[in-house]
Amino acid sequence: MIKHKLTALLFFAGLYCTVIAQPTNAITNPEKKYNDAKELFVKEQFALAYPLFKELKDKTPDNSISNHTYINDDINYFYTVCELKLLQPVAEDEAKQYIEVVNNEPRRQLMSYHLAKFYFTKDDFSNAITYYERAGLDNLSNDEIADAKFERAYCYFNLKQFEQAKPLFNEIHQLPKNKYYYPANYYYGFISYYDRQYNEALKAFKLVETKEEYKGVVPYYIAEIYYFQGKKDEALRYGESVLARGGNLFYEKELKLLMGQLYFEKKEFGKALPLLEYYVNNSKKVDKEVLYELSYCYYQANQLTKAIDGFKQLSNQKDSLGQNSMYLLGDCYLRTNQKENARNAFQYCAYNNSNAKQQEVSRFIYSKLSYELGYQNIALNELKKFLADYPNSDYEIEAKELLVGLLANTNNFSDALSLYESLGKPTLAMQKVYPRILFGKAVEYVNDQQILRADELLTKVLADQYAGPILPYANFWKGEIALRNQKYDDAIRYMTFYLQSSAPSQGEANPQAARYNLAYSWMKKENYKQALNYFEQVTKVAGTTSSPMEQDAYVRSADCYFMNRDFAKANSMYDNVINNALPQSDYAYFQKAMIAGVKSSTEKIRTLNTLTRQYPQSNLVPDVNMEIANTYMADEKFREAVPYLTNIINMPDAGGLKPVAYLKLGLSYYNIDDNKNALVNYQTLIQKYPQSAEADDALDNIKSIYVEEGRPNDYVELMRKNGKNISVSEADSLNYTAAEIKYSANDCNAAITGFNNYLSQYPTGAFALEANYFRSECYNKNKDFKNALPGYDYVNAKGQNRYFERATLEAARINYFELKDYAAAKKYFESLLSGSVNQDNQLEALRGLVRCYYLLKDYTKANDAAKTLLTKKGISTDDRSIAFLVLGKSQQLSGDCAAAISSFKSCAAINKSAWGAEARYEIANCQFTSGNLTTAEKSALAVIKETGSYDFWVTKAYILLGDIFMQQKDYFNAKATYESVAKNSVIPELKTEAQQKLDKAIEEEKVNSKVTGN
Repeated sequence: MIKHKLTALLFFAGLYCTVIAQPTNAITNPEKKYNDAKELFVKEQFALAYPLFKELKDKTPDNSISNHTYINDDINYFYTVCELKLLQPVAEDEAKQYIEVVNNEPRRQLMSYHLAKFYFTKDDFSNAITYYERAGLDNLSNDEIADAKFERAYCYFNLKQFEQAKPLFNEIHQLPKNKYYYPANYYYGFISYYDRQYNEALKAFKLVETKEEYKGVVPYYIAEIYYFQGKKDEALRYGESVLARGGNLFYEKELKLLMGQLYFEKKEFGKALPLLEYYVNNSKKVDKEVLYELSYCYYQANQLTKAIDGFKQLSNQKDSLGQNSMYLLGDCYLRTNQKENARNAFQYCAYNNSNAKQQEVSRFIYSKLSYELGYQNIALNELKKFLADYPNSDYEIEAKELLVGLLANTNNFSDALSLYESLGKPTLAMQKVYPRILFGKAVEYVNDQQILRADELLTKVLADQYAGPILPYANFWKGEIALRNQKYDDAIRYMTFYLQSSAPSQGEANPQAARYNLAYSWMKKENYKQALNYFEQVTKVAGTTSSPMEQDAYVRSADCYFMNRDFAKANSMYDNVINNALPQSDYAYFQKAMIAGVKSSTEKIRTLNTLTRQYPQSNLVPDVNMEIANTYMADEKFREAVPYLTNIINMPDAGGLKPVAYLKLGLSYYNIDDNKNALVNYQTLIQKYPQSAEADDALDNIKSIYVEEGRPNDYVELMRKNGKNISVSEADSLNYTAAEIKYSANDCNAAITGFNNYLSQYPTGAFALEANYFRSECYNKNKDFKNALPGYDYVNAKGQNRYFERATLEAARINYFELKDYAAAKKYFESLLSGSVNQDNQLEALRGLVRCYYLLKDYTKANDAAKTLLTKKGISTDDRSIAFLVLGKSQQLSGDCAAAISSFKSCAAINKSAWGAEARYEIANCQFTSGNLTTAEKSALAVIKETGSYDFWVTKAYILLGDIFMQQKDYFNAKATYESVAKNSVIPELKTEAQQKLDKAIEEEKVNSKVTGN
């Protein structure tokens, strides 16, 4: 079609050349000629417009001055677009040049659109996507917007980026008058089918099923969708109609298989037989189930020779299908008087209440069938009941193997682990699945931030001889945990093991993340050459479209160049960060100041002051003020340092820098001979932060001032007021040292006794801080969490000190993870956030606060904290997932269910732990609230199938299913669902809720039922 159009355009271009042979005054007028060209352009007669624009462009070079400058700008634009439309060889480069140099963003976006279409025409999908995205939609007409969306979607589709393509196809497939209406429906249907969104797929496929381009492919998909939807009769009717109309079917064999299996299920074996026979005869290999069904059809048609030939091929199958095959084979042999063969084949007994042993066997087979066919709820319930009713069965071990595997396959790792550990002698099959259970539970712990427990399980995985393909990912997460725990050598070792395995990506466990973590580990070890190597393996460039990880890796690469004293390279990279307005632009400015300071402290200070003006809300502002003060002090300009140190003291978010600021203020005043103000700041430091390391330095400085001024008694009095002894008694020191020796030897039980003895004798002794902290560390190590808390609280209450951050963090973790006291945990996380200097601890505090606020149902604060968390570097997928969950909850409470569902889906897509489970439930809940019962039912079932380890949300989903059935007046299923929860749930409040709803359902059914006495 494109070639025909181009031929026509060239023909008209020839006519145009003839027409312009005799110029008139109107034609030579630049504005007139421009208007004529523009009119042709608007009419999309680009071949005619092109020579006019070329002539105008040649007469007015880009660097010339003209009275028609505005026309010249338009000429350049229209001329370049015409080149693109006519697929001129130079069009691509000239369009790129135009986009790069022209200072007119709407025009740059329009040119990006035309360049994108140019690439689209040439099947250059990656470049087309880049420029469609660069173009945006603001400056396009409705038709152009529709074209851009479809064509970009088509590019994504060809690059197998279905998630990006689908929403764009979705928009176009709803526009019947659009030229891409039918193609959009086909592609949208295909992606929906791929995503198992069968209702959407069906609607789209039905629109194109008779179109020539699609009628050979789409019918099979439609029939299969009906089957997946449980509309088996509809699938059959449709399949028959497709076969009846003839023509070439790409999936004819598969369609006949589907129809044959459906007829088989309906017990219409005569109709099933030729369809199944066609499939088997035209396939090199077939599934055992297909051969069984065809053989059974032969059996029903009394074609016993063919039935025997089929069943005999299944004699090696040891599962239930094989047993059934052998049973029927035995019957065939009996009916053809082949008794010896029948004896060998006849090994199976059907489900029958008349024989207890036969009943036992049949129940086991039913359980196994449920497992193999994916009816996981049935399999789980039946296997548990089977083991309870037949504890000494010959099938006990196999049933337990199936149950362990089932729990693992449904991600119910908690129950799987408990069941496995309850087994006295696990079989080989159980042992082989055990590493997968350990790993699955470990990842859940990681997602729930319980990294110590995760680490213990991952250690077991690495030691297990059957870990096999799980080993690389266990190494990855061991490395991740080691990095979080600041064990950088371990992190390097495990991440290296992961990369050496060349294992494919598995969610967050991927080579890029491993290299990123390796880079950070080497950086923390101050091996900047190695760190740079891995950061640059992540990326060597960064821009606005780069991922957060790539942007951060780029900045850290610049840091490595900085630390290796390649200041020119570092400076250019920091400039790139600033010029692209990347999130770490403030930090880049800070680092540029450090580089400037190598040669000039004045330039360094000027750059830092520029930073505070340009980024007044930056969390680096306290550090900037401290750096300026340090620079002045290094140059012995103590008076100039004072205002910046005072700024830090007055900042509410300066946190752990305040003790340092007070100390340096005192030192600055001392050096300008202002002892009075020096003493004021030193004393304020001692009063506010008595246990900080800076307080000890301040005492030494105060002592020097008092001695210098001849006031030693004033110093002694000051010490007494602040609870400081001039000297430490020997008994105090000896008692503490005895306990510390035990602690250093890792003898925690003896150390606890020693610290208790010391604190009972010297509750306010010189080493009370250390004794409380180390005693709590021992209690924590022994998992005696309640006894660990008082010591950590003591250290926290003393304010800034050498153990403050660690003690506060551990107190927060114990309350959050172990005691589930979220209000107490919140208090410690808030204290840590406001008082910590370490960036990792600040990030950990913010993570904890988001979760505590959320669990305490303070959604406003949770949302604010989540937004702050998302601005931090180094955040994890779990951080993003909780942020999406918090945002969704806020939107849900404000009544914006559509937005809430989007946020919950974002959370569920990246989180398989408790947050993801809650998000999946809330998706169903929002859909139910919005009256979308069919979708809500599917979503609730998805919670049940995909969230096995989180009983609370699974049980909530069952109750929600009951609510859906009630809305549909389906009392039978509603009662069954509520009753299941009421009888089986172990969560008291949900058990009560289900019982109350069951009672209500019974009463409502009585009112609406036609059955007398119901």
